[in-house]
Amino acid sequence: MMIFLLLLFSYITFHLHKLIFQSRANSCCYMLHYECYKGTEDRKLDTETCAKIVMRNKNLGLQEYRFLLQTIVSSGLGEETYGPRNVLEGREATPLLADSLSEFDDIAFDTLDALFAKTGISPTDIDILVVNVALFSPEPSLTSRVVNKYKMREDIKTFNISGMGCSASIVAIDLVRQLFKSHGKALAIVVSTESIGPNWYCGKERSMILSNCLFRSGGCSMLLTNNGSLKGKAVMKLKQSVRTHLGADDEAYNCCIQMEDKLGHQGFLLTKGLTKAAAVAFTLNLRVLVPKILPVKDLLHYVLHTYNRKMAKGGVNPSLEAAGEGLNMKAGIEHFCIHPGGRAVIDGVGKSLGLDDYDLEPSRMALHRFGNTSAGGLWYVLGYMEAKKRLKRGDRIFMIGFGAGFKCNTCVWEVTRDLADGNVWGDCIDSYPLPPLNVSPFMEKFSWINDEVLTHVDLTSAFNKIQVGFLFWIFSWSRISSPLAASCYSRSNPTRNRPTRLEPMRWSQPPGRRRWGRRCGGDWRKGGGGDLGVVGDIAVAKSAVVLQLGPAAFGLKD
Repeated sequence: MMIFLLLLFSYITFHLHKLIFQSRANSCCYMLHYECYKGTEDRKLDTETCAKIVMRNKNLGLQEYRFLLQTIVSSGLGEETYGPRNVLEGREATPLLADSLSEFDDIAFDTLDALFAKTGISPTDIDILVVNVALFSPEPSLTSRVVNKYKMREDIKTFNISGMGCSASIVAIDLVRQLFKSHGKALAIVVSTESIGPNWYCGKERSMILSNCLFRSGGCSMLLTNNGSLKGKAVMKLKQSVRTHLGADDEAYNCCIQMEDKLGHQGFLLTKGLTKAAAVAFTLNLRVLVPKILPVKDLLHYVLHTYNRKMAKGGVNPSLEAAGEGLNMKAGIEHFCIHPGGRAVIDGVGKSLGLDDYDLEPSRMALHRFGNTSAGGLWYVLGYMEAKKRLKRGDRIFMIGFGAGFKCNTCVWEVTRDLADGNVWGDCIDSYPLPPLNVSPFMEKFSWINDEVLTHVDLTSAFNKIQVGFLFWIFSWSRISSPLAASCYSRSNPTRNRPTRLEPMRWSQPPGRRRWGRRCGGDWRKGGGGDLGVVGDIAVAKSAVVLQLGPAAFGLKD
């Protein structure tokens, strides 16, 4: 009897130990590889292309143009971000289902092809597939589209996530981590992207047109596993993930929402309550995450600091900059991967956590090069760190994402080996970071839109008289060479290739026009004129266009 009980006890102990050990092993989540999308050259949104897209919107006026210029300049985006094809082709007001599917196919299949090729993993080896696209959910689902493309197994577990916003990739990774607990030695793929083309806003509401200035095409595919035998091939290991949701609060729920304006134009509304919602969500998220990653002495310092701040101010400051006040995150984190949602978001989180320019550089440069690519944005930031050879074995990476709902999702990764792949940054990494005093190309070429002269111009009427592209070309041209502009002045020294002095020239004109302009280069509203240097070329060009069209074309009286 004793021998039987001893054997039974040994059997139970063995299986309990095996169950506990297997549960711990399955709960691990390793990233084997990630692949970001890089568009083709014909999809780049440089200043001229952006201007053409803006000018196609007949609902905009001078004040909206000025607002757009101010927004794009302050956003931190550069000239090499990528746009959807239907917008570049001038069909943003009439998108088709085929445009949405094509945009997804370009990003998802391009990154998945590269992922399978670089890892040597076959699509038939995949056990779990998660696809997240917030603004596009067709029938059949996008996961079914991927399964059909790569002829994956019949027993694959698929999950299609929509409506989760910019932090959706962390949601998807957390979902995979939970699934790994019940699926041993599994391989999972996460595809994170967004549908930009069909959701381009064609109205004039400022709080909705912001999305056109920030969001760009992009995405990422990731390969994850809980198979311990593959951890030697892994690039990172997931240590923590925390999700915070403020959907129960009406102000937070409505601060970032898809809707139609009064004229029926569909878009994405961003309200002033967004920063408050982000601050509250980030604060609540840190309360859960910080005890898991920081040393005890830093936790005690944070608790005391928070208590003293509440006693002094009578509450918590609802600003993003104050969310992490008193924290020393660098005691437990080496790298900070902040979602490149915009310059204000990056700077706000940076100030909150006490980060310096070196810490914020990856997010700022990712925003400049690729824009806000929604759920895929975090991985361009990670790619920058890797291309700069910052990531060393044992380093910890703190990822921070915000999304509609309102949500703040964070996770912490541990680098498992030194990383130095150039990835999508390979051909341009040496040109980054940008110099501190780098001037926005949008301001360089279109600062004339802020000219007080144009306050008296009816741009809508003017654009009905001439082609938009020509007006933008001559207004933004910094040297006079067109016959139209040249007809308004003569060179004082024709033997020089580039004049240093422009001499005003008189011409005959109807008596009714004498009051609004006699000579090029002067204030045409007052009839002034004078000698101009090369620096006055732009002003001369603008005056030339006005004079050629006549005051009536610009809504002016003779």
